[in-house]
Amino acid sequence: MIPNGRPAKILLIDSNVYFAKKLGDALKREGFEVISSTQAAFALTTLEYDAPTAIVCATNMREMGALEIAKIIHADPKNSALPVIALGDGSQRALMEAFQAGCDDYIDRRRTPAIIATHVRNIVTSKAEGFQPTQMLAQADTSLSGSLTHTDLPGVLQMLTHAHQTGALHINAANADAVLFFDAGEIRHAECGSLFGDEAVVHIVKNVHGNGVYKFVYGSTSPQHTVLRNATDLMLDAMREFDEGARDMADKEAL
Repeated sequence: MIPNGRPAKILLIDSNVYFAKKLGDALKREGFEVISSTQAAFALTTLEYDAPTAIVCATNMREMGALEIAKIIHADPKNSALPVIALGDGSQRALMEAFQAGCDDYIDRRRTPAIIATHVRNIVTSKAEGFQPTQMLAQADTSLSGSLTHTDLPGVLQMLTHAHQTGALHINAANADAVLFFDAGEIRHAECGSLFGDEAVVHIVKNVHGNGVYKFVYGSTSPQHTVLRNATDLMLDAMREFDEGARDMADKEAL
């Protein structure tokens, strides 16, 4: 956390001063230097002379939030590698929107400041030292397995994609017993019961919520290539189908 003998610096952008103070203190306890701002546009002007190690920004800013900042940052060759971490309401739809906008990770701001700060530390460490899980339940035996009760499955998939990982993600849940094979961050093959390929990925994301476990095995490959579309598009399709199903159910109950 202290490259070249200097603390890593976090640029924290949030219009809620009380929340920012609490989170800033938690980040400092993790060893970070923290610069806080309530205005995203002004904060971006400081990058030229005081570049941070990472940006942590709320998605609900009045004029410019994490989604807009991620696009601006990654379009600039000088700052394209600067991590942008979004703070949002914790919904899966918001998580997908954050990754689609180019954010490097997404954190539910309803979590305690200490948990958020630890999450940020893991993200920054992963950028400096290689892939490490962030939205995954920490375990002593293996860092790449955990409970889906504590983890958003789309977040796990997006992290493996962004980190260009190769291996097999095994998922065991009440509604799915599945495996997805990644090749340099692309989902190459997926199986879930009698389903495979794109259909299997949509089914997995749509139906795996809450109870279950996962494990990622590095290096495992599959000779089959059944997934033809990119992971983000498939996950958005799954979320759309999930939302439509929830609305239909609500309409039936209202009758």
